[in-house]
Amino acid sequence: MSLKVAIVGRPNVGKSTLFNRLAGKKLAIVNDLPGVTRDRREAEGRIGDLELDLIDTAGFENVNDESLEARMRQQTERAIEDADVCLFVIDGREGVIPLDRVFADLVRRRNRPVILIANKAEGKAADVGAAEAFGLGLGEALLLSAEHGEGLADLYAALREYAPEDDEEDAGDETKAVRIAIIGRPNAGKSTLVNRLLGEDRMLTGPEAGITRDAIPVDWEYDGRPIRLVDTAGLRRRARVHETLEKLSTSDTIRAITFAEIVILVMDAENAFETQDLQIADLVEREGRGLIFCIAKWDLVEDPQARLEELRETAERMLPQLRGTPLVPLSGETGRGVDKLMPAVFETHKNWSAKVKTKDLNDWLAMAIQRHPPPAVSGRRIKPKYMAQMKGRPPTFVLMTSRAEHLPEQYKRYLVNSLRESFDLPGVPIRIFIKANKNPYAEEGDGNRAVKNTKVYPTKPKKQVVDENAEPVPKRAMNRAAAAEVEVPKAPAIKPSRAKKAPLGKAVTRKPGPAFAKSTTKKTVVVKGKATRTERRTPTTHKLRKPPTRKATPRPRSS
Repeated sequence: MSLKVAIVGRPNVGKSTLFNRLAGKKLAIVNDLPGVTRDRREAEGRIGDLELDLIDTAGFENVNDESLEARMRQQTERAIEDADVCLFVIDGREGVIPLDRVFADLVRRRNRPVILIANKAEGKAADVGAAEAFGLGLGEALLLSAEHGEGLADLYAALREYAPEDDEEDAGDETKAVRIAIIGRPNAGKSTLVNRLLGEDRMLTGPEAGITRDAIPVDWEYDGRPIRLVDTAGLRRRARVHETLEKLSTSDTIRAITFAEIVILVMDAENAFETQDLQIADLVEREGRGLIFCIAKWDLVEDPQARLEELRETAERMLPQLRGTPLVPLSGETGRGVDKLMPAVFETHKNWSAKVKTKDLNDWLAMAIQRHPPPAVSGRRIKPKYMAQMKGRPPTFVLMTSRAEHLPEQYKRYLVNSLRESFDLPGVPIRIFIKANKNPYAEEGDGNRAVKNTKVYPTKPKKQVVDENAEPVPKRAMNRAAAAEVEVPKAPAIKPSRAKKAPLGKAVTRKPGPAFAKSTTKKTVVVKGKATRTERRTPTTHKLRKPPTRKATPRPRSS
């Protein structure tokens, strides 16, 4: 059995840092500004072998009016009443201030065991503050540094005295709780809806926008079924988020969506399905969570029936990927329509966890293809083969087909919508993965197209069968047959070289062109039916003949 511990104190003394240290993870938002924590937050923790139920509270303010600080004080007082032990935290560096004395008197009257802690005690900085803490009348203060983890051994020894006895419980009969996250824009009525479902003022509410900063989980039971509700901070447009504290709240809300199973999107009835609401719904669909549209403040609508039809038409038109999502109008202030919310949640959770048999899937696939065959891309058909479900939560399917990378997106949307309509899965995101069998004859980057195999594989030479009774063939006949089958290429034509002019009466030798190094030329002759032979020509040497001389005849002189 775990020990319930409430961490209390004035603002900005390190309560949320100690809460995260004992929980083992960063759950609460921590910032240098005072008053970051507003709602009380619960979580499971451990120190040594002690199981703890931790409660983080808001900083104590000494006010009793109708302000936000007064409501925060009421939440802190309820946490003290529910706890077994209170950890009263002060700032060891600053010492004891008057607000610490007022809060110490309040804790002392509650008749609860109190352990006094002087936080921020790195080194010797908190010795003076710890000495001043004796004046609070709560005993000796433990020197602790929640940021660096110093002094946890002393805290374990102090908590060990109040640890309950171990008694075996039927832990195996516990049913896993359904995780539900309630999200929306600021001041949409999320915390009011949580209080109406729980039947108590568990969350801080008011006319101010942005009261909730942390994602506050609350354990609850509905008709004997365990449920964990998570109230989150309002999500604004990213362009309007400038402060660091609001960025931390936004990231905490997105983390709550990631770990939830069903998400309830709360919208104001007057301005539902605006741009920010559509973006939040698309985020939920991409995360793969079941979604329910909750129209809050329904008691302020003048014509409910006409407004409801208009909202349903807007949801179908603006969010086609979430066709059939349940839309529940209600009023968290008066409780009107709240009884219809949880049945819609359980129905969506059932569809979100649905599993479909492979035989039914393939029968549906054949009917869907017959109704609307896939288009032919680049003149070639796409042939879906079979379909199977990979997993649930959300329903995820795999479709085996040829040319998977060429299947258009619009045909995938057709399959998703037809699947949702045929198997009655409204308001649930459906995933379909398109895959293709590996084709061993397909080239890389060519899809599933089979190409001709041009690779030449070596083959074993065939054994020649020798006939012993056959007559021997003459060797000359075999050579002639082989020569007839071989085609000899023709030699290139030889151009005669130009001979240099020599003086008369001398012998001139004609040499071949520069392409031939030798003084002889070869000419290949092909004889039909015979082997080839080569003729060799040698250059000829001849004597140039002297041309005949002419006698010069004298010209007659003119007188």
